[in-house]
Amino acid sequence: MSKLTRNQRSVAEKVEAGKAYSLEEAAKLVKEITTTKFDASVDVDIRLGVDPRKANQMVRGVVSLPNGTGKVTRVLCLCTPDQEAAAKEAGADYVGLDEYVDKIKGGWTDVDVIITMPSCMGKLGPLGRILGPRGLMPNPKSGTVTMDVAKAVKEVKQGKIDFKVDKAGIIHTSIGKVSMTAEQIYGNAKEFISTVIKLKPAAAKGTYIKSIFISSTMSKGVKIDPKSAE
Repeated sequence: MSKLTRNQRSVAEKVEAGKAYSLEEAAKLVKEITTTKFDASVDVDIRLGVDPRKANQMVRGVVSLPNGTGKVTRVLCLCTPDQEAAAKEAGADYVGLDEYVDKIKGGWTDVDVIITMPSCMGKLGPLGRILGPRGLMPNPKSGTVTMDVAKAVKEVKQGKIDFKVDKAGIIHTSIGKVSMTAEQIYGNAKEFISTVIKLKPAAAKGTYIKSIFISSTMSKGVKIDPKSAE
């Protein structure tokens, strides 16, 4: 068995194996056990007691993180000319329609979120094979297909994220950066977890929240007591 590094020993001493910490404690711990030299993302993983294969047990939604995501979100707004000025004023990094549709057809996907209008969705249909696998295809359920593109752009820039349960019954998302204060990480994590709890499907039986872990890029996961996040 290989020896633990000094950093690994330090982490092992701070995080007790199998212990479920309060969300407030976990928010502090995830900062203490992060040893990367870059500003790591803070991730939350929630294992749910649902069967995602059944439509009435699918869990997906959006949440506005009170303290933002801690990172710059590049937003492309595909809209009609009369909405371009409002989208730019709201903070969209790229605004237009046909020219960006052509760029995407050529393989350009250097954005984090795409927001569009219902009337423009017809032009995005053929881009599904490019945008779909990258999680960039606009969707009314996530608020990225809307008549009020300016409002949608502003919300995304301020920390609005969308999420959904995967095939394994797990919701995984980033809720901030390690450079944030423990209080900011706590606030974002609590808002996210509370939102997931509120979205419990009526068809889901038994234990809904099976486990919650918080971690940073390349760090050990810290188990959270679900009751502390309600």
